[in-house]
Amino acid sequence: MHHEPLPPARVRARRQQIADQIRAARAQQNLTQERVALRAGIGLDSYNRIEQGHASPKLDTLIRVADAIGVPLADLVREGPPA
Repeated sequence: MHHEPLPPARVRARRQQIADQIRAARAQQNLTQERVALRAGIGLDSYNRIEQGHASPKLDTLIRVADAIGVPLADLVREGPPA
């Protein structure tokens, strides 16, 4: 089985930061993972992997997740401390 090489530590750290921002935004809206996954049209397992920082979602998926949560995409990918 072919595995992709691990991305650099900085990329993995940013992915985790984005995952944390997605989770925080979802919690702030009082939404379950199931609800967001359903609204975004993605499987719960896939959504869970995004929120845990284990998956690297495509931009289109991030846009759908932002729409499903009801926040601007920028809120999910903003660099630095939370706004």
